[in-house]
Amino acid sequence: MSKQGFVYIVTNKNNKVLYIGVTSDLVRRIYQHRNKLIDGFTSKYNCTKLVYYEVFDSIEEAIKREKYLKGKKRQFKVDLINRFNPEWKDLYESILDSEILRYRSE
Repeated sequence: MSKQGFVYIVTNKNNKVLYIGVTSDLVRRIYQHRNKLIDGFTSKYNCTKLVYYEVFDSIEEAIKREKYLKGKKRQFKVDLINRFNPEWKDLYESILDSEILRYRSE
């Protein structure tokens, strides 16, 4: 059985920098970004705000989508975020809530 996958976009406080990533555990990965537990681009540019994500049945599908999105121009990504999250709110708390509900129902 294949692992579920997620593609996500995080940004900084002023929404100036976009980072696209892929993971099999969205809550854990965003926690790592928020707490700067991983050195690199997101830590350097303070990309701690989750503004977009997609869920896939497999990590392989998520990786394909990540590569596709990384190849697109910034405006394409901004438009994607605007359709999904027009106010560019930090979605971290909402994914935490959904994770809690999902685990309680299992």
